[in-house]
Amino acid sequence: MNIVLAQIDIRLNRTNLKRHVEIIKQNSFADVVVFPELSLNGYMLQDRVYEDSYTIRELAVLNELSKDVDIIVGAAIKSDNRIFNSALYFSDKELIHRHDKIHLPNYGMFEEARFYDRGYKIESFKTKYGSAVMVICEDLWKADTISELAKLDFKILYVLSNSPAREFNDEGIKIADQWYSILKTVAILNGCYAVFINRVGFEDGLGFWGGSIIVNPNGDILNSFELFDEQIKGETI
Repeated sequence: MNIVLAQIDIRLNRTNLKRHVEIIKQNSFADVVVFPELSLNGYMLQDRVYEDSYTIRELAVLNELSKDVDIIVGAAIKSDNRIFNSALYFSDKELIHRHDKIHLPNYGMFEEARFYDRGYKIESFKTKYGSAVMVICEDLWKADTISELAKLDFKILYVLSNSPAREFNDEGIKIADQWYSILKTVAILNGCYAVFINRVGFEDGLGFWGGSIIVNPNGDILNSFELFDEQIKGETI
């Protein structure tokens, strides 16, 4: 199974969809192409979330492209008069699973709880490449998520993130070390692959550090990405 991770810079507008289409077409040889959290919108939407969020119908082009390759994207999604920070999995011209972010941070630089409705459940779902689970950023930092994952049977955990850089030290970035510790632990405890995709670029003073990785069930890092630079590359698992 070949997974392509698109560690990209993301614009704070709807032009991201066009670039997603280009990247997907260029990597249609892969089995799965994965994008970061809110990859179709940008992070600091704030009040613009009401204008720039998508309905599922507006993403028909991703449905069509998934006839050749499975696609995972992050988007602000309008549904039932509410707006969610969602991860979407397209395959064989269908949206086969949607995860709505459960834990919406609302402290410091984060204001997600002001603008999004929260999801309520984490589920495994079947794909052509085995069962999978999707979570979004802060979800994985909560003990109840770790507990829920332990109840599920899955082969791959996809973690979509918009993690800003903070707490630099002589060895690198503290937040990166913390993320990698969590991902390795989750992979070992659940006997799964953990696919972590984090964005790069800047928005309103926030700098996103990238550093995407794939961890195998033994806790070994198979593929690490550059910090702060765009990179699109694949790994076979």
